Amino acid sequence: MSLGPRLELRQSQQLVMTPQLQLAIKLLTLTNVELEAYIGEELDKNPLLSTSDGADTADAPVAAEAAPDASASGLDTLLGGGEGSAGSGDTPLDIDPSERFQHDTPGDSADWGAAPTGGDNDDLDFDSFAAADASLGEILAIQASAAFDGADLIIARHIIDLIDESGYLGEPTQDIAERLGVDISVVEAVLAGIHRFEPTGVGARNLAECIAIQARDADRYDPAMACLIANLDFVARGDIPGLMRICALDREDIADMIRELRRYDPKPGLRFGGDRAAPVVADVFVHRGDDGEWRIELNQATLPRLLIDRDYHAVLEAGADKSTTNFLNECVHSANWLLKALDQRARTIVRVAAELVKHQRGFFDHGVGQLKPLTLRSIAEAIDMHESTVSRVTSNKYIQCERGLFELRYFFTSGVGSSDGGEASSALAVKDRIARLIAAETHDTLSDDKLVEILQREGFDIARRTVAKYREALGLGSSVARRRARLLAAA
Repeated sequence: MSLGPRLELRQSQQLVMTPQLQLAIKLLTLTNVELEAYIGEELDKNPLLSTSDGADTADAPVAAEAAPDASASGLDTLLGGGEGSAGSGDTPLDIDPSERFQHDTPGDSADWGAAPTGGDNDDLDFDSFAAADASLGEILAIQASAAFDGADLIIARHIIDLIDESGYLGEPTQDIAERLGVDISVVEAVLAGIHRFEPTGVGARNLAECIAIQARDADRYDPAMACLIANLDFVARGDIPGLMRICALDREDIADMIRELRRYDPKPGLRFGGDRAAPVVADVFVHRGDDGEWRIELNQATLPRLLIDRDYHAVLEAGADKSTTNFLNECVHSANWLLKALDQRARTIVRVAAELVKHQRGFFDHGVGQLKPLTLRSIAEAIDMHESTVSRVTSNKYIQCERGLFELRYFFTSGVGSSDGGEASSALAVKDRIARLIAAETHDTLSDDKLVEILQREGFDIARRTVAKYREALGLGSSVARRRARLLAAA
């Protein structure tokens, strides 16, 4: 076989991620808050994009105007198994534009979707005007400047830098003294001064010292309380007889001191600082219509209504040179694609949410006990989309209903079989039942075996190890731990 250059023709198919397809995928994964920021950036970059305050765009989810000549690569078609072709075609982004928001199930008179209505974009977000909370270090530094000066202030600032967010000093004073080149007694004296700062208990080196500082501040640190604090492991175990023996006190005195301990903060530093929690904004609203059926509505209060300013385009294009004309054409093309992608994003979210509500109607009617097992594939097959598209739609999206605010992924759960051969139940429904059984405990503490017995009588085919796993996931202790906690509470 000779080696040498030659010409060959090969025919193959491959998926091409056009810029339009990339934009559609990107917008589909964004939440309403992220989408609002993205639209703001596009408004800054594209002079032909503008917002509309009129009510004439109520039929469109976001885009008030979309050019008829805008082409679209089929997002779901291209993602569905790699059956795409090079370049962009005329396939819509997953949904027929003629469908609008009305989603009627064949053979079912229930109206699962309703056209979204616009929100009031003039509502003020007062949280945006709130000043950032001062951190624990900043609060301690202010107090240190008032309490110390000179070398002591330098030592105090160094100690404050070593205090963690919970308020504890994690480094030994001997190491601090060696690093700063001072006597350890000086460091201990400065640390004792920091112990008098707010919040009370800050700068402690362990839990016992933190509680002791707070007890001294409350003028409750007597020898009996000191003995109790020195034996916190007995308190954690609920060993009341052991505490009575060690502290030489009766049960009533021990109970009184334990009640005092409960008033102290084991992590005083957590009261201050930390990042401000980002607000969770619902992407979809679910409400019951006048006919008793559930209706789906996009939350558009956070999204501006976009349109292409044709008049401004005509003014700019009049007498423009070739480079300006090319730039304006690019702006029009980009705006057309953005409007179409936003419109298709809205339709896709509504379609997925409508099918989800249909599958989980028991939850919306009766609560978490009626949740059914559900997978992304089930929704994808029901609405003829690819599973990856449904995954993008449900990622970091929230739904607001009468029962509260839930992430869309909340409704996708594994199943627990039925012991009588009936329909499987959602794992969340089983967890809810376990939590209710434990919350209803009185004098008798339910063991995991007892919980299995009760659940199996109620029709759940569940093993003991599964009950233990669900109980631990709920943050509930074992029967022994719950029994000890009950003894402490009754002390």
